[in-house]
Order: sequence, then structure tokens, then C-alpha cells
Amino acid sequence: MSLRLDYKKIAPEGAKALFGIGAYMMQAVPRPLLDLVWLRVSQINGCAYCVDLHSREAAAHGAPERKIHHVAIWWESPLFDAREQAALAYAETVTRLPGQKVADDVYAAAARHFTDRELVDLTIAIAVMNAWNRMAISFRQGPPA
Repeated sequence: MSLRLDYKKIAPEGAKALFGIGAYMMQAVPRPLLDLVWLRVSQINGCAYCVDLHSREAAAHGAPERKIHHVAIWWESPLFDAREQAALAYAETVTRLPGQKVADDVYAAAARHFTDRELVDLTIAIAVMNAWNRMAISFRQGPPA
């Protein structure tokens, strides 16, 4: 897979704006929860670059290797606590938007584990990762060899 174009060089102001949101997210959502959510969103979207990056970042921020591998099957894994499960379910729903909605039960589960501010921040984190995934996939930014 070869890079179609280097969007960071072509539109540095736009890339800088996305990086700015990411920097905010790193302060707003605790790690490694943020890494796990970003990894799951990237898996759903099939973004090789971001799956590689967020797997490595999750490990660097203390997530056990087995847990990183279980993100793809989090709903069957005993390794995730209720808060992480709620975040991952919410991330999947917001990423896929089945029927253009977030189901009430998924939202309620997330709202039980996150304050209003945390839920807004989590939603922004999911949205920005979806944006990054779409940039990397569109322009074929693959993981390093």
C-alpha cells in the first residue's frame, strides 16, 4: 500500500487542528481508557495505521498485552471492567450509528459510568478518532514496516 498523498504537509493547518483536539483528549480522558477506545474505533474502521499506533500506545500507557488483544472481542472478555465495557459499547455505537442513532440502553449504560462532562469528552474522543481513521484510510497512510 502506498501513500496517496501526505495530507499533513498539504493541509498542515487542518492536521494541526485535529492534533489539537487529540491533545485535549489526552488530558480529558484517562489513559489507557482513551487508548482502548481509540483502538476499538480504529479496528471497526479498519485503519491499519491507527490500530498499530494505538496498540503500541496502550501498551506504553500500561495496558496489559492480553487486554490489548481482547479489545476486538471485549464483550466476551473478562478483562474489562463495567466502565470500560460501557465506553467500548458506546464507542462502537457512536462509530457505526446504526439506524442513525445511539440506542437508549447503550447511552444509559455509558451515562451510569461517566459524568456529563466525561461523556461529552468521550464522544469527542470517538469523533476525532473517526476523523483520523478516515484521513489515514482515504490517503492510504499505512503503519510503519
